[in-house]
Amino acid sequence: MYQSIFKRILDIILTSLGMVLLFPMFITFMIILWFKNDGQPFYYQNRPGKGEKLFTIIKFKSMNDKKDSNGQLLPESQRLTSIGEFIRKFSLDEIPQLLNVMKGDMSLVGPRPLLPRYLPRYNEKQKHRHDVKPGITGWAQVNGRNSLSWEQKFEYDIWYVNNLSFLLDMKIMYLSIIRVLHKEDVYTIENDITPEFMGSPNSKF
Repeated sequence: MYQSIFKRILDIILTSLGMVLLFPMFITFMIILWFKNDGQPFYYQNRPGKGEKLFTIIKFKSMNDKKDSNGQLLPESQRLTSIGEFIRKFSLDEIPQLLNVMKGDMSLVGPRPLLPRYLPRYNEKQKHRHDVKPGITGWAQVNGRNSLSWEQKFEYDIWYVNNLSFLLDMKIMYLSIIRVLHKEDVYTIENDITPEFMGSPNSKF
């Protein structure tokens, strides 16, 4: 009952409240990033959601599009703007995803949406992370985030899917807020470089 009905209602209520409270911050960062990124304050990318259905995720754009003499994008460390580093450090680049939650593509809590090219690389167990809507934050994010291996992240994701409840969602949202306020497991350009997921045992990739 909670997953099929009340989770969506809770998403709408809390997201509406969050959008009202964060609106001044949203507008401020949008304007700053508009000038920093040549009129492109947002970053869009296709991600798989529930049932592996693709949707367009939206985030604040933390890096510019500067290229080298060969027309290739410069390394992330050279493209990350000062304001971009700040919003990543406090996970503020995720704020526009509230729009994804309102649209119904995402939930406030759930497995983080990853890249579409990873879909054929999941083993049968890992595929179950797409049995629920992806989230802005999740069980893996409050249990290590970038310090976890891919297999550990997926174990946390599947555990969440199998134990989804109102109390668990409340716990994850509380822990997410605490970690941001205490700057635990915060972003740095070094720890954000995650190796690409190439598949696990028993995957079809």
